[in-house]
Amino acid sequence: MAFPYLQEMATRYARAAVAADKDGDYDAAIQNYRKAIEILTKIVRMYPDSPLISTYLETIKSYEKRIQQLQNEAETVGAERGRDSERKDVLDDVVLTQKPNVKFDDIADLKEAKQAITEAIIYPIKRPDLFPLGWPRGILLFGPPGCGKTMLAAAVANEINGFFIYADAASIMSKWLGEAEKNVSRIFKFAREKTQEGAPVIIFIDEIDALLGTFSGEIGGEVRVRNQFLKEMDGIQDKDKKLHIYVIGATNKPWQLDEAFIRRFNKRIFIPLPDKEARTQLFEIYTKDLSLSEDVDIAKLVELTEGYTASDIRDVIQAAHLKVIREFFEKDLGNGEPRKITMDDFMEILKIRKPSVDPLYVKRYEAWFEKFKAL
Repeated sequence: MAFPYLQEMATRYARAAVAADKDGDYDAAIQNYRKAIEILTKIVRMYPDSPLISTYLETIKSYEKRIQQLQNEAETVGAERGRDSERKDVLDDVVLTQKPNVKFDDIADLKEAKQAITEAIIYPIKRPDLFPLGWPRGILLFGPPGCGKTMLAAAVANEINGFFIYADAASIMSKWLGEAEKNVSRIFKFAREKTQEGAPVIIFIDEIDALLGTFSGEIGGEVRVRNQFLKEMDGIQDKDKKLHIYVIGATNKPWQLDEAFIRRFNKRIFIPLPDKEARTQLFEIYTKDLSLSEDVDIAKLVELTEGYTASDIRDVIQAAHLKVIREFFEKDLGNGEPRKITMDDFMEILKIRKPSVDPLYVKRYEAWFEKFKAL
């Protein structure tokens, strides 16, 4: 299965788990959390070299904790104790003790995005005295799935000596009435405490549309969470307080965010499909540890993969490599060394692996960017 497809499956199960969790349907919540864990575990196993492995492992850990909570909670006796435990666990679940192993140099191209993030976060942290008017504290990364939004946020965590909070709907939402917005408040309270101690804090919200988007048929909980986020983001935007708290949101569906939230993100950065230069870098990055035949024409492969996402290109390269490994074990029973990957291997894979993003969908991103551009 392709990497973006597995990510989408995990997200879908997580959302279903959160919905059941909020409704008090223990069995459905546990079942969907377990399915999300199963998919994330598969991603970890299939993509062991992914720089986001630590993030996935932390997410798995948070889901496992929630399952344990649901299994142990009683309908009446010990309910308050369960609430106290959950209040503590929400921070344990979202504050990553180990930063993702990815840096800006590991990400192909995206020069404008890297520069915008550097200006908004890195420079103010290094020299706050040079910013008498304050600095942007809300950054929205949007674009097709598989193009590097999450990796960019993870790279920022390695550029600062501070705390990285990875939040998603499953970590924040709660079946306890009123707990979800309190979880939001706790996260920002923790961030304020740490930044007042001198440490910068990045709050990264992946798939932010799932948490802060507007949907038909929503109940009061979603509205209260959005209002709490608006309140907290307005608080960190206070120009009189030089707080080093930054909210980075990533979404594949920016049009689902209402304009009140869009305005709070001072920088809105389009992460597009990789261009020719970026695709060249991607092939260089992903093939550097592989054995390629002399007939492999990277320039031609770059031309043939126009419209492919970064994840698509990684999948193509991995599929070509696995083709050689499969042949090696089937013919030589694992003896000796595998042959080199040839151009024919890549061409065969490209016949059956097409771009995962519809070109018409890309136009929708471009139109939204023209309307809300803010680099």
